[in-house]
Amino acid sequence: MPVLQNVFAPLLVVLIWYSIGVCQSSDIQHAFFVAGPDFTGVIDETGQQIWSADRPAARDGWVLPSGNVLIVWKDVARELTPEHQVRFEYELSSANRELGTVQRLANGNTLITELGAKPRLLEITAEGEVAIEVPLKPETDNAHMQTRMARKLSNGNYLVPHLLAFKVKEYTPTGDVVRELRTDLAQLGGREAKTWPFTAIRLANENTLVCLTNGNQVVEFDKQGNVVWHLTNDDLPGNPIDDACGGQRLPNGNTVIASYHAKKGIKLLEVTRDKKIVWTYEGPNRAHHFQILSTNGQPITAEPLR
Repeated sequence: MPVLQNVFAPLLVVLIWYSIGVCQSSDIQHAFFVAGPDFTGVIDETGQQIWSADRPAARDGWVLPSGNVLIVWKDVARELTPEHQVRFEYELSSANRELGTVQRLANGNTLITELGAKPRLLEITAEGEVAIEVPLKPETDNAHMQTRMARKLSNGNYLVPHLLAFKVKEYTPTGDVVRELRTDLAQLGGREAKTWPFTAIRLANENTLVCLTNGNQVVEFDKQGNVVWHLTNDDLPGNPIDDACGGQRLPNGNTVIASYHAKKGIKLLEVTRDKKIVWTYEGPNRAHHFQILSTNGQPITAEPLR
């Protein structure tokens, strides 16, 4: 990943085996991008801020293979160089109230969701033109709660979590819903547990990993919608999950989770398949969404589209 190897390499290769705002096991250190209310940028493996965007409070974002950083805020999505030059920009349309998703696609387009009176998923070309528009069915007029981290799949469809619908829906490019995963199952606590889906990730085995924000849970569904892995605070010491927003499945099979509401203590935690915490970030920066970039100096590439 060039952004790590070039711009940030001098700081990342200095592996300091003590914590600076980071609490973690002695053999794991992560660098990561964070989109949060107080800070949006890159934090190295020692917990130091090594790059920041011009404004905080981002919703979603990525460090791209080019070394640029793709970020979406409530009103605009931008691709920035490390020197903060704008390489791509899309502004919220007048028809809606918020932006919620950004993802650079294999075809060079950028995936964006708009929330409001006309909830929709957009693919925007590098020139800023709308290439694909998919109307969404969030089952609520509450713009802020219509959807969060939508992602395009390798089959050309889109995976979209709808919070107040308690559903992750798979849409075709024409707007048809071909599959739904329900998050209000009784075994997850039902709707009373506020198991709102926030982040949904299609895994290599075709299962889907979903972070259930206010429900403080993470669940993995198989293709039939059955729960095959389920993590709650009952499984962990100290109730560390406080609003499970962003999530990422690492190549080693571990899952990293954002604890968005936590103002003190654990902001990010890495959990093994057998539900052991092996790394946490306890620095000052809250995480709405994030991207783990490296582990012990070794870059982690983003999961391919599934």
